[in-house]
Amino acid sequence: MAKENRSDFNPLPIVDDVMRPGAVTRLIIFIIVLIGGAFIFGIFRDRFGNPFLLGLLGVLAMIGVGYLFATAIGFVQIAPRSGGDELSKAFVDSMQQGLLVTDARGRIIYANRAYGDMTGATSAADLRTLEGLLSDLPEASGIVYRLSRGLKDGQGGDGEFRLLQSIRPGEAAGAHWYRIRARSFTAPSHRQPLQAWQLADISSERAEQERFFLDLQKAIDHLDHAPAGFFSADQDGRVTYVNATLAEWLGIDLASFTPGSIALDDIVAGDGMALVRSVKADPGTTRNAVIDLDLATSKGAALPVRFMHRITASREGQQGPTRTIVLNRAEGEDVSAELRASEVRFTRFFNSTPMAIAGIDQQGRILRTNAPFVSLFSSVVDRDAVDRRVRFDTVIHERDRAAFANAVEKAVQRQADIPPIDTVLPDNEERHVRFYVNAIAEGAGDDGAEEAAIVYAVETTEQKALESQMAQSQKMQAVGQLAGGIAHDFNNVLTAIIMASDLLLTSHRPSDPSFPDIMNIKQNANRAASLVRQLLAFSRRQTLRPEVLNLTDVLADLRMLLARLVGNDISLKIDHGRDLWPIKADIGQFEQVVVNLAVNARDAMPGGGDLTVRTRNLTAEECARYGYRELIAADYVLVEVGDTGTGIAPDVLKKIFEPFFTTKEVGKGTGLGLSMVYGIVKQTGGFIFCDSEVGKGTTFQIFLPRHVPEAKPVVEAGAQPATDVAPAPAKAPDQNKDLSGSAVVLLVEDEDAVRMGGMRALTSRGYKVHEASSGVEALEVFHELEGKVDIVVSDVVMPEMDGPTLLGELRKLQPDIKFIFVSGYAEDAFAKNLPADQKFGFLPKPFSLKQLATVVKDVLES
Repeated sequence: MAKENRSDFNPLPIVDDVMRPGAVTRLIIFIIVLIGGAFIFGIFRDRFGNPFLLGLLGVLAMIGVGYLFATAIGFVQIAPRSGGDELSKAFVDSMQQGLLVTDARGRIIYANRAYGDMTGATSAADLRTLEGLLSDLPEASGIVYRLSRGLKDGQGGDGEFRLLQSIRPGEAAGAHWYRIRARSFTAPSHRQPLQAWQLADISSERAEQERFFLDLQKAIDHLDHAPAGFFSADQDGRVTYVNATLAEWLGIDLASFTPGSIALDDIVAGDGMALVRSVKADPGTTRNAVIDLDLATSKGAALPVRFMHRITASREGQQGPTRTIVLNRAEGEDVSAELRASEVRFTRFFNSTPMAIAGIDQQGRILRTNAPFVSLFSSVVDRDAVDRRVRFDTVIHERDRAAFANAVEKAVQRQADIPPIDTVLPDNEERHVRFYVNAIAEGAGDDGAEEAAIVYAVETTEQKALESQMAQSQKMQAVGQLAGGIAHDFNNVLTAIIMASDLLLTSHRPSDPSFPDIMNIKQNANRAASLVRQLLAFSRRQTLRPEVLNLTDVLADLRMLLARLVGNDISLKIDHGRDLWPIKADIGQFEQVVVNLAVNARDAMPGGGDLTVRTRNLTAEECARYGYRELIAADYVLVEVGDTGTGIAPDVLKKIFEPFFTTKEVGKGTGLGLSMVYGIVKQTGGFIFCDSEVGKGTTFQIFLPRHVPEAKPVVEAGAQPATDVAPAPAKAPDQNKDLSGSAVVLLVEDEDAVRMGGMRALTSRGYKVHEASSGVEALEVFHELEGKVDIVVSDVVMPEMDGPTLLGELRKLQPDIKFIFVSGYAEDAFAKNLPADQKFGFLPKPFSLKQLATVVKDVLES
């Protein structure tokens, strides 16, 4: 605090009152001009007549010229000086804070009276800078040094310090608080910046703060040890203050408590938070409410309490912080202990049941509710519904209100068997609720003031979703089985057509008139085979060759193909995730998945747009964020294919993976593209989902399981490692390879056309072929030949005895017999039923004559 003047110290002149630099120079110039004028007049005065008159005129002329010149150089000012400098000086001298102005070298330019009084200076010679005064005091020297360094860099600053005695010498001992402010400024009369130091005694201000702090501490102490608990929370439900009484009840350590570290959800047990959240104030008002609920202690026990809850809302309706007094309902002397215990048990039971409960009168008005009811219907009614006697049918969709009114009428008539009502929320038809209306057997008043019925409500949204999911899953499974069965039969027919075409082509030259027709038959048969493969992909019965893949490399290799497919009007972006986990999939089938999704995205953006393929790792903990019920929590590599196209309508989105479903024009799509994608992803062990919004675009999300290599078993010395099943894949035959042979072949096939075609094909290559139409007949032929069979080519699905069973029986007779399975299904469908050490070849249907001969040759030579 500034002190009264107790010295005769006179302030130094303000900077603008010092003689301005250059004034001496101007005076010398002025004198030289006068002398020069007098000298010139002395030389020429004899030419002007009367010497006296001319001398007088010369002197006046020299004075005028000198005055004009002095005015021009600024030595003499015509206008008087403004009184602003005197006003500034008077104002600065009247300041209660000390002010000191120094130059860049630390020389004192100006000090006001307050500064001299505070530092004890009686004259200008006694003045010292703050650095000189405080450099020996550890409490202040650091602050002064920091401010001084800042001024040299052109930065101002503030600081406060406490001394055990006053800076002014001779004052009585006692602590003093000071505040220093330092700023730099420029003055027109100085080339270098000046420094202004302001010193203020704030001891009385600090004393007032300390007194206020002590009063606050006393108030907090009184609040902490009040017989009731108290806490405050912000608008987000974070506890910002809790008194010692409540902290003791809950077992909270106040020494480690920080505002916001505990949420109301952490201390309110059960569904009590629904009751707390239901208390809302109108805009610009404050609302009080009494709530009975349980609090959870640090030991997990439940503490029955009563909240005296207050909340304030802003004028805009924003709910603000809350203040709550907490009464312990387990204590008290107003009622007996047994009655208090009964009340606590009932309140706990009523609010902790998983069902929403409400009591209604004969007019269907809500009389009382429990916490789950407020939580379930918080978007429709609030806790005020009880006070305002809101009708219960406001929480029921309008199409079902008549049924509810009928149920209430039955309850009023004391009927026992009232059917439940399934409905949806009025504001959200995606949320399903089932209501049970029960009549009150006794105690209902004639005036309708008491409950006429008890209504129980259970949300069935999850149940409805599971029912819908189950129905969709069964539907897809049924369609898949149908598609798989059709594909199997089609494969037999197509195999016969392709083999017959090959046989005809062997006897026709390209110059024959019928050659183009035969080629046309074969090409269309191959097109049909492609459609069958898509059906098998959907039914997850196609042949896959899984291998460990790095999706970053796969998508990098696929980029050029995708760019050509989508065209120049669509911007393609591939965003590779960092350090992607490996997956195990068929690379050809996975590429087909991405290509199909890219083509669909292109068709959805006829005017151009953006196509983004994004990959990243997804941990098991992150799966829950996506909200897909079918998605099993595990580690996945997520592949997202998103576009900015037209989007998919919600009713269409439910059917996009169904076979033969398409929104394209006739002849522009088979409806099998997404079905094939669905089947490939599922057969790989992954999941695929689609999010779309009409007019904004579509994103497909593919979750592929992370591949974790299995630990290889240690092979003991002398033991032979087990041989993995490695079926021979169907591959394009080498045009230069010799496919002839002389081995004995047993061909087993229940389709006559396929068996006849295979027999002719192998016989033409030099093989000796024996045929059988079933597994039982094949065993008979094998016995007739006395086991002199080099290789068996057998269908998988046959009557009486299927192919895997035939293989087992033949291996009992001849363990090393060579065997080839032929099937329209994937080999996994039957290979999993075979012993792990079985070796066999595999040829998928449909196949050509060369493919059959190539597989037979390869297996014989292996």
